[in-house]
Amino acid sequence: MKKLLVIVVLGLLWCNNVFADYHFRLPKDVASGGGKYNKSLEKDFKKHGLQVVNKKDGHPVRAGKKSIRFEVKPGDCGYDDGWSDCKKDRERHELSGTRFGPGEWWYAWSIFIPKDFPIIYPSKAMFGQFYNSGIGPIFAFENQNPNRGIAGGYHIEKDFVDCIPEGSECSVLYTVASDEDMRGKWTDVLVHAKWSIKPDGFFKTWINNELKYEYEGKTLVKKKPKVYFKFGIYRSFMSRWRNKNNQQDVPGQVLYFDEVRVGKSKKKVVGKLPPLK
Repeated sequence: MKKLLVIVVLGLLWCNNVFADYHFRLPKDVASGGGKYNKSLEKDFKKHGLQVVNKKDGHPVRAGKKSIRFEVKPGDCGYDDGWSDCKKDRERHELSGTRFGPGEWWYAWSIFIPKDFPIIYPSKAMFGQFYNSGIGPIFAFENQNPNRGIAGGYHIEKDFVDCIPEGSECSVLYTVASDEDMRGKWTDVLVHAKWSIKPDGFFKTWINNELKYEYEGKTLVKKKPKVYFKFGIYRSFMSRWRNKNNQQDVPGQVLYFDEVRVGKSKKKVVGKLPPLK
């Protein structure tokens, strides 16, 4: 009986450790309103992939004393029971937030692209996704606009809400910031969205307090009407870069996020944010 009890306790401890390793709570200095975040793919998430770093150590910080540092090195392709980045020509380190049902929400985050950040176009790099649970991305923030031949910068792709299957011709990208606008400095992003399976939905995006994108219409797919925000570095179609440059390894990338806020009002997510310098 005692042996059985020991086995049960050890099993619970193991499960708790796995659960704690997969789920990640960001400090209030860098995030609020999103609850616990899930690391992208349960297995092979590298230690360097996600770090909460300090201003005193020389890292860029938008406000407060800390920021979030993401890094993807060549070969950083995780997997879980239903998916493998390694087998799908992808690499990533991301965090996924709480799932919300239909309704209005405000989202804010600040992103810092280092001056030496390598562009991996024609491979695809996403820095954020609003994801319809069980369906796919509704709106994605990307580092390239292949439709216009632009490498670098910030571009919004309207996707699965009316583009099924993925990659269909209705996918459209809208440029909201250039590479020059963002490199080596903080960029503030604000989103006001109404998640709805009806035509009364909307998705508005401000870059550094300037309205850059506005969509009105259905923002959720009926099948599973819940959405969550994912952010970090997600690279796909890695072979495109390798084939173009005749090299095996795609360059690693480092990206910073700070002030990742979710709330029911604009004041809740940007009320205490100091002006950009």
